[in-house]
Amino acid sequence: MRPFESIVILTGAGLSAESGVSTFRDPEGIWSKYDWREVATPEGFDSNPAYVHEFYNMRRRIHRDIKPNAAHFALARLENEHRGVTVITQNVDALHEAAGSKSLIHMHGEAMRALCAACGTSVPWTDDLSVATPCPSCGSVGRMRPDVVWFGEMPYHMERISELLSECDLFISIGTSGHVYPAASFVAEARAAGAHTVELNLEPSQGARLFAEGIYGPATEVVPEYVHKLLSVRTFE
Repeated sequence: MRPFESIVILTGAGLSAESGVSTFRDPEGIWSKYDWREVATPEGFDSNPAYVHEFYNMRRRIHRDIKPNAAHFALARLENEHRGVTVITQNVDALHEAAGSKSLIHMHGEAMRALCAACGTSVPWTDDLSVATPCPSCGSVGRMRPDVVWFGEMPYHMERISELLSECDLFISIGTSGHVYPAASFVAEARAAGAHTVELNLEPSQGARLFAEGIYGPATEVVPEYVHKLLSVRTFE
């Protein structure tokens, strides 16, 4: 393995699964219990905001109690020992931050934040939301929603992500299904820029053939091992 200067890491639900966060697309995942059209679309929220709030209040309570696992800590260690690391996460939990990651992009928003649809204010939020919750900034009632990206909405920070992918020389995808776009296209963007591409996953994803290298197994095993390999060959200034 050669040393790399600029590393971009994409993380998905599989990274947090061993911390007790349910995945979405597995047979026992969240979408097997809830209709995503009802709880994860602007139309679902417009149709039944109380039901959507109930769903995200439940998830917010779960997220308050979960802890980072060995994979999160390994990525934080990599960032701490190599200044050229950026993590782009599809996850809305705060486990990367809890493990110590700082160069972090939440492309799908954050479960522990609330967004006012009236004024655009985004604020940290750990309590329940309801249709009666006023915006702490503009005072609007009934316009507060989870600050997460729903189906049909544009992920956050896409311009910055595109810049990072065009500049990196190593792209690592961890715990992703390869089903969700635009994240599923990141490997092709990184390859086009000349980056080495690696998939770390429980099993090959839908886009596994696009990666130059694939390592499979539980995230708490394969991620720390791969980080150790990276750091063992570093020649950082």
